[in-house]
Amino acid sequence: MKIAVIAIGKARRDEAAALFDHYAKRIRSTLDLREIPEAKGRAADERMEREGQAILDALPKNAAVVALDPRGKTMTSETFAAFCGKTAESGRGLAFVIGGADGLAEAVRTRADLVLSLGTMTWPHLMVRAMLAEQIYRAETILAGHPYHRA
Repeated sequence: MKIAVIAIGKARRDEAAALFDHYAKRIRSTLDLREIPEAKGRAADERMEREGQAILDALPKNAAVVALDPRGKTMTSETFAAFCGKTAESGRGLAFVIGGADGLAEAVRTRADLVLSLGTMTWPHLMVRAMLAEQIYRAETILAGHPYHRA
C-alpha cells in the first residue's frame, strides 16, 4: 500500500525527526513524506486557507484521506489497524494530513474520509509525525499478527 504523509512545515533535524525516521524505516508500505511550506501572512484564517489549498493539491489521487485534528475521532490501535487494513484491501492508498500551527482549513476536514485525533492535548507537529509513523508501524504489526503490539 502507498502511504503519503502531507505535513505543513519542514522538519528540523532533531530527536523528533529521528524518531519519525526510526519508525518510517520499519514500515513495509511505501511511505512518502510531503512537506509543504508554511504560508506567510498576518491573518491566521488566510494562512490556514492557503495551506489547506496546498494540502488539497498535494493529495494523491484515489487515496483515503485522514486529517489529523484534535476535534476528530479517537481510535484504539486495533481499530486504526482495521481501518488501514480495510483501506489496503480496497486498493486505495492512504494520505495522512498534518496541518500547520493554525490548524486545518475546513475544506481539508470536509475532504477527509476520516478526521482522526491522536488525543485532545496539543502536540508539536514534529512529534505528531513521529507518533503517526509509530501507529502506522503498529497497525502493520497488528495486521500481520506480529508480537510488537501488546494490548
